[in-house]
Order: sequence, then structure tokens, then C-alpha cells
Amino acid sequence: MSTTTPPLAGLRVLDLATLFAGPLAATLLGDFGAEVIKVEHPHRPDPCRGHGPAKHGVGLWWKVLGRNKRTITLDLSTPGGRALLLRLAATADVVIENFRPGTLEKWDLGWAELTAANPRLVLARVTAFGQFGPSAHRPGFGTLAEALSGFAAITGEPDTPPTLPPFGLADSVAGLATAYAVLTALAARERTGAGQVVDMAIIEPILAVLGPHLTWYDQLGHVQERTGNRSQNNAPRNTYRTADGRWVAVSTSAQSVAERVMRLVGRPELIAEPWFATGADRAAHADVLDEAVGSWIAARTRAEVLAAFEKAEAAVAPVQDVRDVLADPQYQALRTVTTVDDPELGPLRMQNVLFRLSATPGAIRWAGRPHGADTEAVLTELGLTPAEVAALRTEGAL
Repeated sequence: MSTTTPPLAGLRVLDLATLFAGPLAATLLGDFGAEVIKVEHPHRPDPCRGHGPAKHGVGLWWKVLGRNKRTITLDLSTPGGRALLLRLAATADVVIENFRPGTLEKWDLGWAELTAANPRLVLARVTAFGQFGPSAHRPGFGTLAEALSGFAAITGEPDTPPTLPPFGLADSVAGLATAYAVLTALAARERTGAGQVVDMAIIEPILAVLGPHLTWYDQLGHVQERTGNRSQNNAPRNTYRTADGRWVAVSTSAQSVAERVMRLVGRPELIAEPWFATGADRAAHADVLDEAVGSWIAARTRAEVLAAFEKAEAAVAPVQDVRDVLADPQYQALRTVTTVDDPELGPLRMQNVLFRLSATPGAIRWAGRPHGADTEAVLTELGLTPAEVAALRTEGAL
């Protein structure tokens, strides 16, 4: 582990959020040195702790999402919990929450109260639909964002139903966007001295990463249809099965790569076709190109295909599952997967920090900790006596 001071050291973040965008934003900040305090309800912890497979009763997803976070319990709806949150907010730089709009206000913990406690505070509010508008108060999850944004409508084969991703795509994109938004607000604070509110609607970042669909429709009336693994912008572009029953993905976004692929698979005459000169025209002849590439790949093992494509300087990748990812030499070289020693479960492998900084790298200092593990330590640091902590427990605030 590096001894260099991480870039976000000294930043204090209160993570009040659950499932998954808000907590992921806090994780990303913690990975680069922010002190993240995860605040959970005493009896209803972040549901992420119970999502997916568990080992010895310990949720493994939480071990990843909860890394680099200290964990405390507070019931914000109680007087004691409310008072403690305001005291914590006075020491913090960022609060991240994802309650439905109006919930914090109901507890007298809205922006008015938080900014009064700490005028430099940045409050990131992460909800499905944002803080205002006709849908703002509806319950929602990333799945709804994947449907509403147009993502599901363009995903899948043309003759099959729209397809939802088997993981939290919209939440993950929103988590990345929230971390970026928080850092942007903190940069503004350097100039103004004042904090502000970040209003992050999960339905928006996924729309942003879909590209020019809105502009295509606005200017041309063009509505993208489902094309499976094919692209409307280039061909061949697909997954192809090899002789040993495995799969590879091929992309030819560059004209020169498309030409190399055709020479490699023994169909150089296709390069001379007038329609081969542009990606869109090649896409219109994807049946011909898929047959040429697919039949060549089907006669060879995956290892033979990968070696031949590499020699030809054509773009190809194996379709990997998690077992392949762990063995992949490029991921190994980048140290994309790291091992974290965990007191509960021992060595855990998980994704490393998101990017590498040459001078001030991030690090995973610990995996997700048990529910409320740091409550006494954090409150003692805040100045509470053991008797005061005991009284708050009796009240039900902790």
C-alpha cells in the first residue's frame, strides 16, 4: 500500500444512502482517501447487506460496496438521531442521501437545517426521478431508469422483448455521475466558500451515456431499433462461436480494421464492393459479412482465432466469464482485481480502485464492516461520553 497521502484525505463524507447509486458514489470517494461514515438504521441496515450470495451469513456484495467505510447506526426519525446527524454534518464536507423527496424535511433534516449547521456542506440527493416534477415522489429503482431512458428498448434481438441488464447498470452509472457531481460541487466551494445541493436523478446519467439518440430523432426522426449484437454504424460487429464451443467478439469501427478482417477470413473481394467503403453501408450488408466472418471462426478454436486476429492486427476479444476475468493477463497486469484481508471472511478478491493515479493512488483499506461496528468510536470522537451513548441506545436512536 502506498504511503503517499491520498488525494481526498481530509474529506469527510456521510453516506446515508442505500441500494446502490448513492453508496457507490461514497465508495468511489472513499477509495481515494475520503473518510466515509456509513449511517444505517439500527434495525433496518442497507439492504445491500442481504443482496446476492452470502458466506457464513455475511453478504458479499456489501463487502465490496461497503469498503473503506466506517459504519454507525442512527435512527434519524428520533430526536437523538436527528441531533447527532446535525452534529456530524457540522464536521462533514459531504452528505449523500437517497430518501424520497421530502423525507429529510419531514425529520427536520432538510437542506435548510443542514446548511445552517454547516454552510460549506455539499448535500448529494440521489433519487430515481429527481427532486421535482410529476414523478419525483414515485418509488423507483435503476431498473425503471433502464426502461424509461430508452436503454431497454434498443437492447436485445430485433424479434425478442426489450432486455434489461442482469446487474445494476443505471445505478452504477448514476454512482459514477454522483461522485463526479460531488467533486464538482467541492471545486466550486473552493471558489465560493459555500456548499450546495446536488440533485441527481438516476434516470438522467444513463440517458447521457446512450449517445446521440435524442439528436438523431430531433434532426432526422430516426428511432434506433434493437439490433442484437450488431451495430447500425459498422460491420462486421458481432459475437461468433468458435469450433471448440466458445465465443469471441469482433468489432470493425475503423475502416482499416474491417479490411484486415476480410483479408484474414479469405474474403478480400468484399473490400472492393462499393458498399464496403463506409461503416453504415457495411452495416446494411451485415448478413454477408457475418457469414464470411462467422464461418471462418466456426472452423477454428478460440485460441487459433485470437492468435490469427492478433497477428493481423484486427480487433477481437474472447467473451469471458468471471473465471476468465480472474485469469486474464491484461487485468492481472493492471491489478484490476486485488485481494483484501477481511477479519470476518479472510482474504477477499474484488475489483480494485477505478483508475490509477501516478502520484497519489487510491487504495482499499478494508472491506465492508459489520453493521454499526464503529458507532461508539465515531460518537466518542464527536465528544459524546459513554453515558450519553448509553442513553441514546436506550432512546432507540442508535
